[in-house]
Amino acid sequence: MGHCCSKDISVVKDDTVAGESAAGIGGKPTAPLRLVGNGAVDVKRTPAHSFNSPCPSPYPQGSSPLPPGIAPSPARTPRSRVRWPFPPPSPAKPIMSSILKRRGSAKPKEGPIPEEGAGEGETQLDKSFGYAKNFSSKFELGKEVGRGHFGHTCWARGKKGELKGQTVAVKIISKAKVCLNLGFVRSLVFMAFSPMDEKSGCFMTTAIAIEDVRREVKILKALSVHKNLVKFHDACEDASNVYIIMEGGRYREEDAKAIVVQILNVVAFCHLQGVVHRDLKPENFLFTTRDEDAPMKVIDFGLSDFIRTDQRLNDIVGSAYYVAPEVLHRSYNLEADVWSIGVITYILLCGSRPFWARTESGIFRSVLRADPNFDDLPWPAVSPEAKDFVKRLLNKDYRKRMTAAQALTHPWLRDENHAVPLDILVYKLVKSYVRVSPFKRAALKALSKALTEDELVYLRAQFRLLEPKNGRVSLENFKMALMRNATDAMKESRVADILNMMESLSFKKMDFEEFCAAAISPLQLEALQGWEKIATTGFEFFEQEGNRVTTVEELAREMNVGPAAYSAFNGWIRSSDGKLSFLGFTKFLHGSVSRPITRQQQHV
Repeated sequence: MGHCCSKDISVVKDDTVAGESAAGIGGKPTAPLRLVGNGAVDVKRTPAHSFNSPCPSPYPQGSSPLPPGIAPSPARTPRSRVRWPFPPPSPAKPIMSSILKRRGSAKPKEGPIPEEGAGEGETQLDKSFGYAKNFSSKFELGKEVGRGHFGHTCWARGKKGELKGQTVAVKIISKAKVCLNLGFVRSLVFMAFSPMDEKSGCFMTTAIAIEDVRREVKILKALSVHKNLVKFHDACEDASNVYIIMEGGRYREEDAKAIVVQILNVVAFCHLQGVVHRDLKPENFLFTTRDEDAPMKVIDFGLSDFIRTDQRLNDIVGSAYYVAPEVLHRSYNLEADVWSIGVITYILLCGSRPFWARTESGIFRSVLRADPNFDDLPWPAVSPEAKDFVKRLLNKDYRKRMTAAQALTHPWLRDENHAVPLDILVYKLVKSYVRVSPFKRAALKALSKALTEDELVYLRAQFRLLEPKNGRVSLENFKMALMRNATDAMKESRVADILNMMESLSFKKMDFEEFCAAAISPLQLEALQGWEKIATTGFEFFEQEGNRVTTVEELAREMNVGPAAYSAFNGWIRSSDGKLSFLGFTKFLHGSVSRPITRQQQHV
């Protein structure tokens, strides 16, 4: 939750660091930092004490026993000739002291294991955790099911004892990886400590990591009595790894489906009312009770807004991991929420984020350029329908993305026995259909005849919601269906204004066949794996019923472009008979086809 924006940092040009070459990290000049009231960093004069110092100055901020004009920095101060003979105290020492007190003064059971690459005289750590050493004799390891930064998780089967024959999950933590990468630690040390504390800084970080493993085992052991917490069985170790043995089990796709269906239902309702949430993430969905089948409720509408069907928003808001590409491009509508649902579903199915980086700007670059990984574990075990569902939500082209209502009719969710809500996209598409030329309608009708059963499920559901009379719908049906779902929010967002652009339906009625032609989006169909087959079949129908001789000038009028764009229509018209080619048919439907067309198809 919150705005995706960086903090304002202002630089005072005349502040330089006195002393040895005035160099900072990597030999680059640096300037002292201070915190202002809202937590932002301002580059000005050094304060009375560092915000991360364990030994703050006893004097109030702004006062000092030093002569006027001399800031109380312990080492060096801008524009000052005073130089203290010792560096500031390292935060590593009090933290290490606290850790040693918690561990006690007992001697380790085994000899210390030196750090990789540690030289003579460097600090050595005891990486013996005091756990049992008989893991290999008690359990038989199976295949890997997940991997993290410090270790991985595998299936295992008990060989003897109480767990004999039982399948368990084993989290394997590498002792070698418990110490953070030394190069990364050194960069942290140079930023946070003085040079003389580099060794102690690394030791502190490593000791904290080891303490984290011990704490994890203690917490699991203490809390595993609760029915909604994973049951802890045992902890073992050898020279290389720590093994945390927990109950086995499988997080099923059905569990993820139940959550996704609830999310889609509430978002589809909001979108029909003309409300975009703009901050959908797991933290903003809460269960009403602690029961396993408890319903969820969406919270935090602090970033939501009213939006018309033809409006584009341009302010960048939301949470970095869940923000849609078009939000970063400052032009978005309701489709941005659907992208966020795709990210949530990806996390529910595999446990990791589809787009990740160490910094906010890195996350944004990943969202704009990277593709989600569907190859690593556990994706090979995930159903093809689930993967297709996520891919259609995470399409970077918002025009090809499913709506929330469409997603509820996807094959992955079709067996969940849920109602399909009215989709505002149908109104947008029908509005466009009644305003295009007869030639364009003929092309859309031909394409609709090539639809597969999977696409027809959604269209049938939307047609039923309009409550047709004698198999036909008119403007009155569209109006009444919208009013049945109307709230005060719909008035604010002026969703009903779209009915004014559908007045031509007052004098005619649509049967289901024409409704399918009016309510399909060629761009959405292009995102399907079977698009080539649908387009080819649709073109065959078009050749039989709607294709006719046309000219470049007529196509330019259809596409609402001037004579300067005539060259763009090269290849659209067959030289043999003056009719649309297959390439011209697909481009005529929606202006551009990004998927390449084969040479054989171009000469059809």
